Parts: sequence; structure tokens; C-alpha cells
Amino acid sequence: MTRLALLAAAAPLFAWSSEGLFGLAPCELCLWQRWPYLLAAVLAFGAAASRRARPVLGGLAILAVLASGAIGAFHVGVEQGWWPSPLAGCQAPRAVPGASVEDMLRNLAPAPTKPCDAPTYLVPGLPVSMAAMNVLYALGLAAAALIWLRRGTRI
Repeated sequence: MTRLALLAAAAPLFAWSSEGLFGLAPCELCLWQRWPYLLAAVLAFGAAASRRARPVLGGLAILAVLASGAIGAFHVGVEQGWWPSPLAGCQAPRAVPGASVEDMLRNLAPAPTKPCDAPTYLVPGLPVSMAAMNVLYALGLAAAALIWLRRGTRI
């Protein structure tokens, strides 16, 4: 389960580093996709420490990885305009007619600074957003972890 824990923790670490290295700003849905990976890492480390609880904790870790993938799939739909995001932080700030500058500044959210329907592309020329990359990574990691868990391999 240690492999699963490290690979699950790698996803949010990569996202955080891409913010610093490439100057990418995350949206609110981007931030939501990170939490299940961190939970999966904790559960997988717990599974590695306890042989008895390995099937249950490993299964829960796989579900947490899939939860991040589901949030990512929802995010891809928001990026493509298939549906709107219900999160208030995903909406671009709008000017209200007749409002003062002070009122508009007070209503701005401090973070995130990017609307969720604006996809972030990491690789120039490759039309796969970071949200879509997360979906692919989550599906691949969950499949590999399920195989490792079924084989009884110390993942």
C-alpha cells in the first residue's frame, strides 16, 4: 500500500508545484480534487501498517482516488460548458450596476482567482486540461491499486 500512498500524494504535490513552477492559478474545483488524494494517501499508509485492515483501508483508498476522478470529470464538464458549477467561487466576478468600487472589492473572493470554466492546459498544443489529466490519472491509479490489492501485493 505504500506505492499507492506515494502515488496518491504525488497528485496534489504535482498540482502545488505546477502553481509555483509554471505560475498556474487553481480554481475552486481544482482545489477540491486534491483532498481525496490526500485522504487516499493516509488510508493507504494505514493499510500498509495493518495487514488485517489492508483490504478495507485499501478499498477505501481506491474509492478516495476515484472520488477525485469523479470531481475531475465534473470539472471537465464545467470546462466544456456542459453544465455550470454550483460552487460560488467558480464564477467569474461580475460588476453590479450602481455598486461602488469599495462594494465590488469587498465582494471579491480572496482565492481562488480563476473561474472553473477556464481550462488550464499544462502541455502546449495538447488539448487535455489538467482536470482531464486528473481523471485519467485517477482511473489508472485506481485500476493499478485494485490489481495490487487483489494480488495481495504490498502496495
